[in-house]
Amino acid sequence: MDSQDITPKTPQEENIIENKELNIWEALIPVFALVLLLFFNVFFVFGDDSLSGSNQFILLIGAAIAAIVGFFNKVSYEQMLDEVAENIKSTAGAILILLMVGALAGTWLISGIIPSMIYYGLQLLNPTIFLVASVVISAIISIATGSSWTTSATVGIALVGIGNTLGIPIGMTAGAVLSGAYFGDKMSPLSDTTNLAPAMAGSELFSHIKYMALTTIPTIVITLVVFMIIGFTIDTTGTPNISGKLTAIKDAFNISPWLFLVPLAVIFMIIKKTPPLVALLVGTLLGGVAAIIVQPDIVVSLAGAQELTFNSAYKGVMNAITVDSAVETTSEELNDLFTSGGMSGMLGTIWLIICAMVFGGVMDAIGALARISQALLNLASTTFGLFASTVASCLALNVTASDQYLALVVPGKMFKKAYEDKNLAPENLSRTLEDSGTVTSVLIPWNTCGAYQSGVLGVPVAEYFFFAIFNWLSPFMTLIFAAFQIKIKQLRSK
Repeated sequence: MDSQDITPKTPQEENIIENKELNIWEALIPVFALVLLLFFNVFFVFGDDSLSGSNQFILLIGAAIAAIVGFFNKVSYEQMLDEVAENIKSTAGAILILLMVGALAGTWLISGIIPSMIYYGLQLLNPTIFLVASVVISAIISIATGSSWTTSATVGIALVGIGNTLGIPIGMTAGAVLSGAYFGDKMSPLSDTTNLAPAMAGSELFSHIKYMALTTIPTIVITLVVFMIIGFTIDTTGTPNISGKLTAIKDAFNISPWLFLVPLAVIFMIIKKTPPLVALLVGTLLGGVAAIIVQPDIVVSLAGAQELTFNSAYKGVMNAITVDSAVETTSEELNDLFTSGGMSGMLGTIWLIICAMVFGGVMDAIGALARISQALLNLASTTFGLFASTVASCLALNVTASDQYLALVVPGKMFKKAYEDKNLAPENLSRTLEDSGTVTSVLIPWNTCGAYQSGVLGVPVAEYFFFAIFNWLSPFMTLIFAAFQIKIKQLRSK
């Protein structure tokens, strides 16, 4: 993510709470309970609707179970509440960005920006190369901005829309977008996680990026090859009807390449290190102005008025920013696509993030996160075991703490000395943190990253999980390098 998307605590400010009263089995009780409850809730009761509220409450139940464990181990209610408050405070930036992304999506829809992207994209991107192109485009934008979140919120939304009209399953497109976005996020010196990982491990930024490329480049190459194969074999039922969809888009919107000036302005601002919140706000306002100028009939319709006046223009744009809005076309498929929930459409995701932070905060307060990481560290008797324990710790924290920063900070602090003791350079730790902590966060529905990306792209995690090839392949790649001792940098010559 971008260093200004969510401002993490500095390594010096992070306080990993230890509790000598707590044993490993007690620390794991809330984890096992949470996993079992979520499994039952998703697979036996609510299915895809579980994110509408039931999963959120399950996270609170998990937090309550963790709190009970804490009470039995001399942790006060005030301590747990303070840590929950700190956790929720750390997500303030993410919540504001989610609200602003919802607003931006609304004005970019009614202004014709997203429809224009889809209109021209349908003519330029055929199904065979579309998925590969989605990976490459997302990677370029993410490297330039240092933000997988911004990439998803801009080109990601458009690519999912284009893929949908081509007849490509949205899970495939979302997986391709996220594969490229997180590749760029890892390799960009502008990314906060790319800065945080070496800071925790004690390595230098560009040395970290160079060393990380050893595992990251093969992973993205494999990802591109797989998507190329899928592109040649996929049955795209939407392809024959592209002309009908193009006509439907053009009948509903005034399509113009000039509208691309708005997203280009947003991307330019972010490249110039404008805070993403500011860039997204400007993009939202520019989208609203473009809607009034280019799509006045749509603005009037959303306002429920008869003609364009100051009041109707204001009301139409504000409705697009804040609540559900839809533009009807002659294509039923496009009608589903050209809808936006505005800021209100992001409230479910925000609810999920807050509940996840409650669970993570209580787990941290009772010392469970530190205890679990320490137990994993104790299992590392070999070099491969150390790498494997680091990977397992990052994955476990993404699941239990629901936050990718903790998945970097906690293992980074816990494992740093162990890598030194085994004569391993800090780049080994920083690379492993990113290969297993940064990229897998998006694969967990209740993690802040999984909740955000799912909410922004409008695709459940379960649908894109398998196709986010780069993300789930990365930890396997780092373990393969460790198992076969490929490019394992030593701290010093023995």
